[in-house]
Amino acid sequence: MRRRVSYRAGSSTLLVLLLGFVALGCDSLPGKPKGDLEDPAQSTAFELLYATHCAGCHGENGKLGPALSLHDPVYLALVPPERLRAVIEGGVPGTAMSAFAKERGGSLASKQIDALVQGMMTRWADPQSLGGAVLPPYAAPLGDPERGARVYAAACASCHGAEGRGGEKGHDIVDPSYLALVSDQGLRSVVIAGRTDLGMPDWRGNAGSTLTSQQVSDVVAWMAVHRAPVVGRPVFGKPGG
Repeated sequence: MRRRVSYRAGSSTLLVLLLGFVALGCDSLPGKPKGDLEDPAQSTAFELLYATHCAGCHGENGKLGPALSLHDPVYLALVPPERLRAVIEGGVPGTAMSAFAKERGGSLASKQIDALVQGMMTRWADPQSLGGAVLPPYAAPLGDPERGARVYAAACASCHGAEGRGGEKGHDIVDPSYLALVSDQGLRSVVIAGRTDLGMPDWRGNAGSTLTSQQVSDVVAWMAVHRAPVVGRPVFGKPGG
């Protein structure tokens, strides 16, 4: 009888000790979130930030999205890093590119925007890819649309159709809905950097027919005159994209 009581008492003591160890070590249980893990909302991890805030428009890994390709060494050589940051921070009014900075109504802190810019530049930029070619300047005034029509006919019509309404290889680039969502600077960026992920060459063309900066300005002006006013959208006057 005494042994039985002693055995039960010992079992109770052992149970208390085990529960104590479990309580002390519960932070190590598999699957339990660690208290020192970074809050996703505060994360500066490029992969997480890009996947959460950019991939929906610019495509997974920066390619094949409806918006301009960011995983493009030509574009990243073209756009000044400070301009890239400003676009992420403040967006481009009148386009689908919204502001991401918290002080502009977005959800990203300054350090997170820096992480996005630095991540794109360190992972996707490649100055050697230009092969010594000199890029046209990122920004420039609109050119002459009449000259632009001739540039378009020579350099673009074979893919986008004689009137820009789309062809076998390219989509409609004078569609009012498309032009309502892209700034003049965005058009210029695409003409220079191309969309190589979709088969569109950069300003050097497929046959080595390189466009000058003036020709780029002229063909952008030709596209811009097809832009129809959209109620509620501002007139494009500032660069973006």
